[in-house]
Amino acid sequence: MRQYDLSPLYRSTIGFDRLFSMLDQATGADSGNAYPPYNIERTGENAYRISIAVAGFTDRDIAIEVKETVLSVRGERQNGGTEKASEMLYQGIAARTFERRFELADHVQVTGASLENGLLHIDLVREIPEAKKPRLIPIGGTGKTVIESTATESQRAA
Repeated sequence: MRQYDLSPLYRSTIGFDRLFSMLDQATGADSGNAYPPYNIERTGENAYRISIAVAGFTDRDIAIEVKETVLSVRGERQNGGTEKASEMLYQGIAARTFERRFELADHVQVTGASLENGLLHIDLVREIPEAKKPRLIPIGGTGKTVIESTATESQRAA
């Protein structure tokens, strides 16, 4: 894969740091990490769901954190000594520690999370504030009012 040097863009632009950081992350070596696998789906006009395959993890083993525009999901198995000692002949289920990060767009909020059948579902919704939504501006009929008031004033003068 090609590596692009974005440092000249950092020097010649102001205010685009976050965009270039995202490009660096997307083209960096960290993008090759495929564990755990995940899906991102659109469930409504402004609703989304991230599903992460976390077989072998319980809700106590997983931490979900949102800080500014970054959603972080961390998993670390905590045995706690309750498992009986056994000899593993083959381990095909990867239960290693992981951390997966997702960049959230502006106005995207996490509304909930659930763990069922080995899948962690994180529900998100995009809530655009009223001040940011497009508005229709009504066209005022001031021209008609001015004509009527002018006619009334000329009648008074006569």
